[in-house]
Amino acid sequence: MAKPIAPPQGGSALRKMLIPLALAQFICSFAGSNMNVMITDISTDLDTTVPGVQTAITIFLLVMAALMIPGGKLTDRWGRKRCFTAGLTVYAIGALLAAVSPGLGVLILGYSIFQGVGTALLIPPVYILTTLLFDDVTSRARAFGIISGMGGVGAAAGPLIGGFITTAISWRAAFVFQAAIVAVIILLSRQIKDPLPADPTRPFDLTGAILSAAGLIFIVMGILAADDNVWVMVALMAVGAVTLTGFFLYVRSMERRGKEPLLSTGLFRNRTSNLGLITQNVQWLMLMGTAFTVSAFLQVVRGYNAIETGVIFTAATAGILVSSLSAEKLARKYAQRSLITAGFVVTIAGVLVLLALVKGSPSVYAFAPGLLLIGLGLGLMLTPSVNIVQSSFPDELQGEISGLSRSISNLGSSLGTAIAGTILVAKLIDRSYAAAMISLAVIGVIGLVASLFLPKNSVENRT
Repeated sequence: MAKPIAPPQGGSALRKMLIPLALAQFICSFAGSNMNVMITDISTDLDTTVPGVQTAITIFLLVMAALMIPGGKLTDRWGRKRCFTAGLTVYAIGALLAAVSPGLGVLILGYSIFQGVGTALLIPPVYILTTLLFDDVTSRARAFGIISGMGGVGAAAGPLIGGFITTAISWRAAFVFQAAIVAVIILLSRQIKDPLPADPTRPFDLTGAILSAAGLIFIVMGILAADDNVWVMVALMAVGAVTLTGFFLYVRSMERRGKEPLLSTGLFRNRTSNLGLITQNVQWLMLMGTAFTVSAFLQVVRGYNAIETGVIFTAATAGILVSSLSAEKLARKYAQRSLITAGFVVTIAGVLVLLALVKGSPSVYAFAPGLLLIGLGLGLMLTPSVNIVQSSFPDELQGEISGLSRSISNLGSSLGTAIAGTILVAKLIDRSYAAAMISLAVIGVIGLVASLFLPKNSVENRT
């Protein structure tokens, strides 16, 4: 293993390096949610449909989920800083391509493919570098609080910022905005120092990468196909399950032969990390599922424009910002498990409040209490979930666990959009809105149950 490079000791130097990392998480989360308020604008301009735009959003999230594990593994071979910069460059190219797209196909190429691949390359280094640079629980909680908070704010503020740009200029300008932010991040990232040197001799498991990506793709495609043909859905999900099973058998075979697979099976022997990954998946599923459901309902059923839809999400943005930026203080006062459990309780309550008040009132203000609670709950648990998973493994496994962690989170995002979208877009009436929100609340209960089994002092348990 290459000899580590001592990270800078000054707090000011670390904070400067944290800024571009947090901005990178912000813009990637923004890209996943700002499209929600452009549904009608894009479908009209590109002569496509609401399900067509939903497909573009889901493919973007799915590409991230499918390639995040390989992206995390490449950080060992290419270096974290180089992967970060390469990902930002690919992302910016995709944003500019999407901005000039003449049809849905080019939009999917630029937004879903290029930006998805760019995100898969740049996000694992964000979490690996943060884990390596901040080596004590308190400072790491603060750093992850800022990064996770910016991610949550990006996802929640995406509809507001995207709606404002779309209404004031055009939906295409929102992609130019993303490219401009990426250019700023590249400039700021020049001061980032990689604590671990790249190791070009590290092998890369291409077969494992293909199998893992294919399995995830088939699973989500199956959910998307549920509205068209239930048998196609079952077939696709079965193929996905078989492919993922084949992936794990292949990984075990590689390990028995003494070779380095894409993902070590040892990562799944850590009970604390496994439970933390479940909570991460459910958190992002609820966040993106709620964002898509409410955005589609507002625009297609209530007839709101992009900026009106975005303004309504201000309550969720404020909630995430308030609770996530309190991560350091909360980490000192409460156990990580307690924060995650409380977060799920508040988020589920927010979904139920959102469902009850919106069904009973035509007023736009009926959305505020539920969205605020959802934002507060998600912001409360995003940071401790990440901290628990990343801190469960030593430095030499950070590339693998970061890729797995981000893959699981982005799989949750794509599943949230796919599940909620499939239910809602099938027939945009009040009953479908209620069914989508109830489904999200039920899934939230699964995350809540998982959080109850987390060890009380799990953040300190390292393998």
